[in-house]
Amino acid sequence: MRLLLVLGLLLASPLTQAEEADVIVYGATPGGFCAAIAAAREGAKVLLLEPSAHVGGVNTGGLSFSDSNQTVRSTLLGLFEEWHQHIAADYAARGVKLPYYVATKNNVVWTYEPHVAARVTNAMLKEAGVTVLTKQPLESIEKEGTKIVSLRTSAGVHTAKVFIDTTYEGDLLAKSGVVWHLGRESRDEYGESLAGRQYPKQKMEINGFDANGLPLPFITTVSQGDDNAGEQTVMVYSFRLCLTKDPANRVPFPEPKAYDAARFELVRRYFQKYPNAPLPWDLYPLPGDKFDANNGIGKMFSMGLVGEANGWCASDPKGRSALWEKHKQYTLEFYQFLTTDEAVPAKIRATMAELGLCRDEFPDTGHWSPQLYVREGRRMDGRYTLTQKDVLEQPLKDDPIAVSSFPIDSHDCRRIALPDGVLNEGTILPVRMPGRPHGYAYHIPYRAITPSASECSNLLVPVALSATHVAYSSVRVEPTWMAIGQSAGIAAALAAKAGVTVQALDYAKLRERLLAQHQVLDLPILSPLPQSKPQSKKTK
Repeated sequence: MRLLLVLGLLLASPLTQAEEADVIVYGATPGGFCAAIAAAREGAKVLLLEPSAHVGGVNTGGLSFSDSNQTVRSTLLGLFEEWHQHIAADYAARGVKLPYYVATKNNVVWTYEPHVAARVTNAMLKEAGVTVLTKQPLESIEKEGTKIVSLRTSAGVHTAKVFIDTTYEGDLLAKSGVVWHLGRESRDEYGESLAGRQYPKQKMEINGFDANGLPLPFITTVSQGDDNAGEQTVMVYSFRLCLTKDPANRVPFPEPKAYDAARFELVRRYFQKYPNAPLPWDLYPLPGDKFDANNGIGKMFSMGLVGEANGWCASDPKGRSALWEKHKQYTLEFYQFLTTDEAVPAKIRATMAELGLCRDEFPDTGHWSPQLYVREGRRMDGRYTLTQKDVLEQPLKDDPIAVSSFPIDSHDCRRIALPDGVLNEGTILPVRMPGRPHGYAYHIPYRAITPSASECSNLLVPVALSATHVAYSSVRVEPTWMAIGQSAGIAAALAAKAGVTVQALDYAKLRERLLAQHQVLDLPILSPLPQSKPQSKKTK
């Protein structure tokens, strides 16, 4: 039966290439390239497959303001630290002094330009001997029992002993028969106070309906629903654009394919009601007189297209291409609105009008980021599910593969029009340790990246790992994914060499190799917070 299936696949369309490996990593995200490098350094023959033409995910696609400033940096060594050391060396070789030192594990911001990050990433993959194939969208897989034998992309059939799904969306796990879920849990399901519907932002005192009583564009629903209930919605996606005001490097924003100012009536009403509103886009300074433009988690309207991320994971490549284009067009239309509409405060109009794309970034895609920021996709139902309690109350695990410490935070999931105003819902504003710039430190257990042995015995999932929405809202950043990805690569190489299932891998041996590749597995001991000086009593 297996032979007939393979022959049928071969006859279906001619293969242009076929690769065999010890480890196949599917998805060249930050977690993916770290997994590939780590596995190769353990002596495995590694194939890194990427469905798009872009390698590096958002780390090379515009996210250039490292979120590690909100973590305990001493827990992020290994490939994360090495990657940043190479970035610093790249700048130093050109005589550029960065405003930080990678060796200093404080919480200053680490920044870099996308093209530098891409150059470093490609060099590290080449040095490790990883074979990288792009434009490889997944079509199907072949399994024998619980074991993946091969996966088929548009370019060929690729075989390996162990597979790693490092896509943001969890595409390989979904095709592998592994149970997964999407969306947000109810508060009761895991006893999470931050689950269910969340409303930390102030209600906007504006009318969300048109003259006919219909909701205006960018409203996703007219019903709050039960606050304790779960939701199938996910937090917004957006682009991380690399922008500049420098006339020598500035490329004007392209005109949107269509622009209807009436579509922004809701935003127009917001500015009319709140004329002192902040700049809608977050702008983070970068080297080279550039900015990383991001969706503002605390903003009422920003770069994220609320409600349009929900169908992404279920869509085929054509559908995702359409959604990608929809997000791009929204961003271009919003930029045009912010720079031309008289309802927008003059200061915001002037600031936005100074910005343009960077001539020296993303030349192959018209200087526009090739990577949509998929903040949250499928999540595996693995052997251990991380929850709010693991993040905030029970951080210690017996099988740690990484330490995570980014604050729990979620961007908007819904925008609701009510009779008395408009609400953004689903936001979790950053949950940090009191008095500290970072979140709570906790272990990522090996069990959270492994599926049930009865579902798949040679697959690891370090990005779309097993976690609730609340816990994932802390895990979901590139520094953490890089650390977990590195550990997954080491585990995959060891399992392939030993000929064992990923579930049966000896943790003691894994721990030894993790430490050898400079991973941090102990929870940090934090220095005491400085004591505030008592105020002296004034005497008369």
